Amino acid sequence: MTASLHHIVIDTHDLPALARFWAAVLKWRILSEREREVVIGPDAAAPVGICFMPAPETKSVKNRLHLDLTTQPSEGEAEIERILALGARRVEIGQTGEESWTVLADPEGNEFCVVRPKATLIG
Repeated sequence: MTASLHHIVIDTHDLPALARFWAAVLKWRILSEREREVVIGPDAAAPVGICFMPAPETKSVKNRLHLDLTTQPSEGEAEIERILALGARRVEIGQTGEESWTVLADPEGNEFCVVRPKATLIG
């Protein structure tokens, strides 16, 4: 049997709030909501979702793992502005300004990137 990815798990202080933020960013929905677990995904049959679990401590260092999001070629800056309006913020983690991505953080400080679509990186 081959292992396959089931959930990406994000530790959080406010499970419902962070789950709703990410559901809005990805235009996904809440699939299950329990006291100690909230799962989001595009639909119940999707092979991968994001699971939010409680964490007692606050985030204090740069993520060791982060998500890279992409957009349609014509929507890059508009999509970043939409995500910022949902509660994300821009963060500096040592970028030079020449990157093909923008670094943001969710409301609890978890860094993620919005990268240029592959079509704009080729050629």
